[in-house]
Amino acid sequence: MGGGFVSKYQQRHQPVSGAEAPSPTSLALFAYGSLVSMPSAARTLGRPVEHAGAARLAGWRRRWSQVRDNRATEKTFADAETGAVPNHCLGLNIERDAAGDGPNGLLIEVSEAELDRLDAREIRYRRVDVTDAVSSGFERVVTFEAKPENFAPTPPPGAVILAPYLRAVEAGFSALGTDQLECFSETTGPVPVEVIEAVLVRDEIPPGNPRDW
Repeated sequence: MGGGFVSKYQQRHQPVSGAEAPSPTSLALFAYGSLVSMPSAARTLGRPVEHAGAARLAGWRRRWSQVRDNRATEKTFADAETGAVPNHCLGLNIERDAAGDGPNGLLIEVSEAELDRLDAREIRYRRVDVTDAVSSGFERVVTFEAKPENFAPTPPPGAVILAPYLRAVEAGFSALGTDQLECFSETTGPVPVEVIEAVLVRDEIPPGNPRDW
């Protein structure tokens, strides 16, 4: 990320002339997929969410390489038009990659306790520390990458992307500005499989986990 960027977090914690700077809240999430949607993040965290600024994740890339078994996990979706139940659904993921400036996303200030809520949501991902990859002003920055058993370098046959998921991601980036949506497209590439409208047909979804995808 360019050196000229100043996040909302950094603006809030700039030293004030003649006064002691406030103690920083030192933890942030780097959101790069559906958590870029503020309404979605708010439902998981159980509070209103305001992002702390856009950022880039140096040394990583974003791809459609997270896979979920649509028939054997806590939620199953069927094609809204045909009723067919796909075997697998894809989601966004980050992978280490030294080339380029990295995918764009945003920072969300969180507490240690709120990380437990995020872990419950991101059950197919593992939490990773990316403090050194983000220019942010936070003491610690974390994000999520797919667990090995949920990592798919190439999509399984018949895998799909759920349209509500893609819409939430694009709406989140669009709310940040046209440039951020364009950057998302440029640093992600085209969707590799069919995108379908879907309906929930089996529900064992834990609290805080999205119900639309």
